[in-house]
Amino acid sequence: MTSVIREFQDADFDGVAALWLAAGISRPWNDAGKDIAFARPDPHSTILVVEREGAVAATAMVGEDGHRGWLYYVAVDPRYRDLGLGRAIMEAAERWLSARGVWKVQLLVREENEAIRHFYEHLGYRDTRTICLQKVIGETAG
Repeated sequence: MTSVIREFQDADFDGVAALWLAAGISRPWNDAGKDIAFARPDPHSTILVVEREGAVAATAMVGEDGHRGWLYYVAVDPRYRDLGLGRAIMEAAERWLSARGVWKVQLLVREENEAIRHFYEHLGYRDTRTICLQKVIGETAG
């Protein structure tokens, strides 16, 4: 069975939102629709999807801020785990950043998510021993 990696299309919305829920990366305080809409029109960000059997099987929201690349919403449909789709979407996101001249990429992992932390470490990601601070500054902030 072949998989295709491509950029998000409008018709992907329901599949992407369902995948994020099934993969356990959605949070009640993050509006998937708002996050998708915010990432799409900007040339500094995109959402990549792996399409398999006509469905969204994996995703990565990728962007760059002029200094670093960032990855969000990296997810693989539980039905398609252990097929290499996580590695494939990560490599596609890194290629997207490299094509824009970005040489450093970061992502956030919830502290309790040991399994995914090991996955990223296997791909060469390391704990930078930094603390991420956040402040919500308006209704449109997520």
